[in-house]
Amino acid sequence: MRLEQFLINQREGTSATSDVQDYAAARENYAEVGVDTDVAVGTVLGLPISVHCWQADDVRGLEVREGPVDSGGIQAMGNYPGVARTGEQIRQDFEQAARLIPGALRFNLHAMYAETGRKPVERDELTPEHFSTWVDWCEDHGWGLDFNPTCFGHRLAADGMTLAHTDDSIRQFWVRHCLAGREIAEGFGKRLGSCTYNIWIPDGSKDATVDRAGPRRRLIQSLDAVLQADFPHVIDTVESKLFGIGLEDYTVGSHEFYLLYAASRGIGICFDLGHYHPTESVADKLSAAVPFVMPILLHISRGVRWDSDHVPRFSDEVRAVCDEAVRSGQLDNILWATDFFDASINRVAAWVIGVRAVRKALLYALLEPWELATEAERSGDGAAKLALQELRAELPFSAVWKYACQRADVPGGLAWLAEIKRYEQTVLDQRE
Repeated sequence: MRLEQFLINQREGTSATSDVQDYAAARENYAEVGVDTDVAVGTVLGLPISVHCWQADDVRGLEVREGPVDSGGIQAMGNYPGVARTGEQIRQDFEQAARLIPGALRFNLHAMYAETGRKPVERDELTPEHFSTWVDWCEDHGWGLDFNPTCFGHRLAADGMTLAHTDDSIRQFWVRHCLAGREIAEGFGKRLGSCTYNIWIPDGSKDATVDRAGPRRRLIQSLDAVLQADFPHVIDTVESKLFGIGLEDYTVGSHEFYLLYAASRGIGICFDLGHYHPTESVADKLSAAVPFVMPILLHISRGVRWDSDHVPRFSDEVRAVCDEAVRSGQLDNILWATDFFDASINRVAAWVIGVRAVRKALLYALLEPWELATEAERSGDGAAKLALQELRAELPFSAVWKYACQRADVPGGLAWLAEIKRYEQTVLDQRE
């Protein structure tokens, strides 16, 4: 079957009556193992996923800059046609993506997406007014808005150090930038209810680091200064990383550093699925951290051999993280977000594929026959526990997913891909 004909078939799809019948049968199947599909669907559609803006434009931002600026090791690979180059185009692209993604959404901005009327504005001088268009837009669509300081891609971050820099004047510049970011986040939160403010910095060393303690002491002082003011509408989190390009030997903000810092300061921590060694399990970290640190922000990404920020899939790793989040009983204290940037494929499609994969994995976790499996585990019946886990793969999950999409009034299956193709032809191709 040719791809074109396949997409036509997907667009035409099955009848609504058939989907309803499939769901009714699936609901009975799940009920036999103690799972209420109606509750699961309602829960998963109500969980907000914060979608990152930087997929739209390959992490370039909207700053008015003088001369070239190093990327800070953050690179989007590829040159697929139709990249967004303005805030208006980013918003237009996300509106199209949002129409194809089921469930509640938030939007996530970096500071470098300030709209300053083509005037250069230093990062430590940014104000809420520079993001007023973003706030109005999110309010109009019923989306929350989250924020991040941009501590990379700047002349004062060229040597790989920001909040942990040895030069006090440079370090204080980044403290002021992060403080300005929290004030901006507070403005977002006042308008829209709350704002997650996530601090990630690239600070580290390329090779043979001698002083590992000194930068960490400076980072503690900087973070304490940034977080000193009370902003009731801001949810503060810090994000670790294993290494960065050009910073392979040492990362100041390591997992252990930030986990202990967050626990000691009563703030949240961000686990990015691409920021750990491939043999580490973020799912296991989640269950270990939940009793001590809240909230936990999850950046769903997909690393291939390293932190390469590929588009998430309905993969073992993503499903395991969602399983642990649901099993923990702390869904109200876990924040969901995406963080990837792929310039080798249609960027709007990347959003849709990635965010739908996260929503799908969350639904799969909510449909687990967890109570029966837990009962078997606690009674020492390992065979029954394994059998129930295997049975999970035989349950009619796709029928429930299609129903969730129908309830959210978005296409199921691959019917959405035809919409992306139409948008590419009528909008994205015209940008070139």
